[in-house]
Amino acid sequence: MRDEGLDRAIVAAGGVAELARKISISQPSVSNWSKVPAQRVIAVEAVTGIPRTELRPDLYCERELREATIDPVDAARAREYTLLAKLLSAAPSSRLLAQLAALTGDTTPIGCAHAALAEAASGTIAARVEREYFDLFVGLGRGELLPYASYYLTGFLNERPLSRLRADLGVLGIERVVDNFEPEDHAAILCEIMAGLADGRFEASAEAQRSFFEKHLLPWMGQLFADMENANSANFYRAVGTLGRLLLDIETEAFTFSGA
Repeated sequence: MRDEGLDRAIVAAGGVAELARKISISQPSVSNWSKVPAQRVIAVEAVTGIPRTELRPDLYCERELREATIDPVDAARAREYTLLAKLLSAAPSSRLLAQLAALTGDTTPIGCAHAALAEAASGTIAARVEREYFDLFVGLGRGELLPYASYYLTGFLNERPLSRLRADLGVLGIERVVDNFEPEDHAAILCEIMAGLADGRFEASAEAQRSFFEKHLLPWMGQLFADMENANSANFYRAVGTLGRLLLDIETEAFTFSGA
């Protein structure tokens, strides 16, 4: 029996088949769900616009309470990483595009990136961005970009960067989710892990966070975002690439300062 959150997601997506198509998995997989799996919440939120607190309140209501008690800077970091995870895991829904279009910026680099993302969101529609996402990250055979650490660091998928990542996730107590067939070195998953480290969902010291960032994001993800900014298929995602690149620059500087 499906729970309320999954039912709402299916209705919002236009049916089981449409939900499966939008998040690039098989229809039988979605048909077998009784609730949205933890590893699919961000993607389902992105394509349906239904907040994660409604899709899986058992997971995310507690997280929202944690955000209210953590340092405001860490809460802001978690929000930025979660937004990137959402946009990298699936094309945004009309509802999410509307929310992005309402973003406001300031004169800081990250504020300007927010304003540019808002402008990009207001100048497109969900169907167009869905096609753009497909061309960039899925494609017929493969997309223009392959957002995996192994590929960027070795030229191949499922290589040593992935095995090293899995070892470090084990040390942090972060387990691979059953039936999650996406390798953990996907950029969306790494951004979601960084969000969890920032907001306290995954317990780790500041030093452990810095080490994880420097080992698993810093060596390659900035190049992914730069490639996104220059990709032939990118329009909306050009602004996403700028936001991601600037966030990594800020994180790099902050971790360097804190480790000095």
